[in-house]
Amino acid sequence: MQIQVMNSPFNQEQAELLNRLLPTLTETQKNWLSGYMAAAVPGTAGAPVEEAKAQSAAPAISKEVTILYGSQSGNAQGLAKNAGKTLTESGFQVTVSAMSDFKPNNLKKIQNLLIVASTHGEGEPPDNAISFHEFLYSKRAPKLDNLNFSVLALGDSSYELFCQTGKDFDQRLAELGGTRLYPRFDCDLDYDEPAAEWLEGVLVSLSEAQGGSAAPVQAAASPTGESVYSRTNPFKAEVLENINLNGRGSNKETRHLELSLEGSGLTFEPGDTLGVYPENDPALVEALLGEMKWDSEEKVTVNKQGEVRPLKDALTSYFEITVLTKPLLGQVAEISADEDLHELVSPGNEEKVKAYLEGRDLLDVVRDFNLSGIPAQKFISILRKIPARLYSISSSLAANPDEVHLTIGAVRYEAHGRERNGVCSILCAERLQPGDTLPIYVQHNQNFKLPANPDTPVIMIGPGTGVAPFRSFMQEREEIGAEGKSWMFFGDQHFVTDFLYQTEWQKWLQDGVLTKMDVAFSRDTDEKVYVQHRLLEHSKELFEWLQEGAAVYICGDEKNMAHDVHNTLLEIIEKEGSISREEAVQYLTDMQQQKRYQRDVY
Repeated sequence: MQIQVMNSPFNQEQAELLNRLLPTLTETQKNWLSGYMAAAVPGTAGAPVEEAKAQSAAPAISKEVTILYGSQSGNAQGLAKNAGKTLTESGFQVTVSAMSDFKPNNLKKIQNLLIVASTHGEGEPPDNAISFHEFLYSKRAPKLDNLNFSVLALGDSSYELFCQTGKDFDQRLAELGGTRLYPRFDCDLDYDEPAAEWLEGVLVSLSEAQGGSAAPVQAAASPTGESVYSRTNPFKAEVLENINLNGRGSNKETRHLELSLEGSGLTFEPGDTLGVYPENDPALVEALLGEMKWDSEEKVTVNKQGEVRPLKDALTSYFEITVLTKPLLGQVAEISADEDLHELVSPGNEEKVKAYLEGRDLLDVVRDFNLSGIPAQKFISILRKIPARLYSISSSLAANPDEVHLTIGAVRYEAHGRERNGVCSILCAERLQPGDTLPIYVQHNQNFKLPANPDTPVIMIGPGTGVAPFRSFMQEREEIGAEGKSWMFFGDQHFVTDFLYQTEWQKWLQDGVLTKMDVAFSRDTDEKVYVQHRLLEHSKELFEWLQEGAAVYICGDEKNMAHDVHNTLLEIIEKEGSISREEAVQYLTDMQQQKRYQRDVY
């Protein structure tokens, strides 16, 4: 059996090293190593008496545990809170905090630290982990010789720098003198089982250090009054409406979905997201079955729990077949005899692998390499579960009881000679009809919330489908009668065809619910104009709003729009505040610490 992060206590690098080493060992070497390891563990049979005495004489570890999380969409935060609840129920005194709310100088006072951190973008820490990450890697970081720690890293193996933020924290805490309480776990998108295994290992380690033993970790029950539906038990929501928001002749197709929550018990706040479990394109599934010459009705086991499904159903609604990852390509090579594939994944070809993965899917792999003949069960056992797609909720529950609305841009493009479709967006655009159901759950996101004080001015920047949470914000503010000023910046390609929710924005302006709105339609003028240009045009007034305590919200594409808007805000603060760029950076950092600068970016 291959050692994986999912089925062992080893991190990714350790698992890869062991998988390369173990097949090369003789039986004699394995037996010797087994005996050596048993003797090396203090307190076990054969362990040196001095080591066992030293272990028993070691001071007991404190029952105080600090859990810090770095979270962009809310996954890491949810896991951190669950860990805190479990440890509290086991008798530990637990503090759970966002990294941005934690004073880094208190780090040297802590004995037990658990880190739960996601990786954002290309190996970057999430927004609320940036300052803590920078502190740890600065000269101000203290020696942590008395620290015991463990890291749970979340990531997506389709990205090159998988779980990089968690790896950074794990490495740096060790460099500063900390001792690993339990090995780091690197979790892919389907993180529930490895996260539970990590928590159980941490609890055992903490309990053994106290001289006791830990009871098995039980799945946390939903508090009374909370919905029974969740990420692992999605609610099948009926589609009430599915309409195209773009006008005739638009280059885009943006779907407005209204889903019924009746009977679910699900609740949400503006700023939260909705997880949607999609199905793969039937045409892609049929092509894959045909290329591999598989029987669509063959029964296959899809998970460790022994769930059995017909192969076609498994490929349609259970497994991911549209995204390739480096680990998956390596695993395909292990079960294939194709020499070209073996050559591609051989050491030294990392850049070729990276180039191959870009824009390709599983059908490309089976067509590009000689894979027919591999049994279906063997092949699907290396596939990962299809992940939910997260969408910003575009409605207020107060304004639309028992409903949730989404704003989804249809994704279509061509790559490597084939037309490609977004899995969930094209399901919604082409195959989903009113009366159908979608498996959904609510993903709470405390990192993108309206100010607690409704009198606080708000500035919202959301081009394209980035408008979604701000529709939710405005519906909510209208319902509660918020008095604070509000300013919306929206952009898209064409005014006539792409002004999403135009009549609603105009009504809010007319009724005074929205104070100001500025728009940028990039294809309506010779010179392309984007939202950041509108920000600059109103530089003086925008800075006055900031000085009055306004909260700024950005939603949309991180790599381009959010990056450009961030730099534009720095430029405005520097210019209008007559301060240096360094001071402008600190100004925005302070706003972030005060939760006055929040981003929902992807």
